[in-house]
Amino acid sequence: MVNIQQIKQRFGIIGNSEALNRAIDVAVQVAPTDLSVLITGESGTGKESFPQIIHQHSIRKHGAYVAVNCGAIPEGTIDSELFGHEKGAFTGAYSDRKGYFEEANDGTIFLDEIGELPLATQVRLLRVLETGEFMRVGSSRILKTNVRVVAATNVNLEKAIQEGEFREDLFYRLNSVPIIIPPLRDRVEDIYLLFRKFASDFADRYRMPAVKLDEGAREMLERYRWPGNIRQLKNITEQISIIEKERVLTALNMEKYLPYHSGGNLPAVVGKKENSQGADFSNEREILYKVLFDMKRDMNDLKKLVLEIMQHGNDVSLKGENAEIIQNLYQESGEDLQRAAPLVNQGAWCLTIRLLLHHRLMRNIILKTPKSLWKNHFLWRKKRWS
Repeated sequence: MVNIQQIKQRFGIIGNSEALNRAIDVAVQVAPTDLSVLITGESGTGKESFPQIIHQHSIRKHGAYVAVNCGAIPEGTIDSELFGHEKGAFTGAYSDRKGYFEEANDGTIFLDEIGELPLATQVRLLRVLETGEFMRVGSSRILKTNVRVVAATNVNLEKAIQEGEFREDLFYRLNSVPIIIPPLRDRVEDIYLLFRKFASDFADRYRMPAVKLDEGAREMLERYRWPGNIRQLKNITEQISIIEKERVLTALNMEKYLPYHSGGNLPAVVGKKENSQGADFSNEREILYKVLFDMKRDMNDLKKLVLEIMQHGNDVSLKGENAEIIQNLYQESGEDLQRAAPLVNQGAWCLTIRLLLHHRLMRNIILKTPKSLWKNHFLWRKKRWS
């Protein structure tokens, strides 16, 4: 039985959220195997702790543990860093050098920011994962390595695959067991625990009383979205510990340290307008339904106007409700109504109806319906009749 609390104490993990406990449990369960693991999560969520958990609970725990930040190595030298090079392979290669995969033989290698790898290096990494073979830069001799690969990224790799920036076969090879680290905003119950831990650590480091929060400041801390996650919370706690003279913070004090807390990065409905139609759509289907309902309403208005024209002929009035119908159908300036008046008064009601139909209904269909819906409709017809 896995003791989650002991693992948290050993690796300095703070929190009790269900998603965090699930991630730790998966890491421990997969550790005894040699499966590749892909850890995903936003920047600052603490992904670097999980490869160590996997390594220390595996049969490789007595072997080497090598952590590599792929995003910090220049593209021109990353092959040499990972796979080594021979003497004279390039300018400045004055001697043979082992790469990280060679150094981590019989151990674990942690590739952080795996999404930053160049495509050429991804090909070489895929070969290592599949066969355990690689070649040093400048050499034609095949070397073997027995290494467990754990990778991490804050990039959406599936989107990167669609954009041609990451190899799909490498993604599936790395993603044998996925571990998802939740962002801090989804761990609301852990935010105050982390703040207290950081405040205590900084109080010991700087030899001062630990800062505390009143109820309002704590509520503000927990409602903030923390785009920088735990790293941001730690930095802000350190700022407060050093700068604030008062050891008990209020919401007013806390607001100074939370960037854009007034709403710049809080969830909000953008561009919502209050109107009688309640036009708040969540998807294209609802937009299409709205267009169709508008067309039905316009058609009913037109039927009513045509009936009155047929009954009264040239005596039809363009005032009151009839004027409102035509004005709504045109939805433009008052000149449209004036332009339509002579036509109706002369009895040319057929021409009026044609103009209204063409101007309003067809424009609704063509302009208001999203292009994607037209495309899907034509593809469906083509498939049906093929």
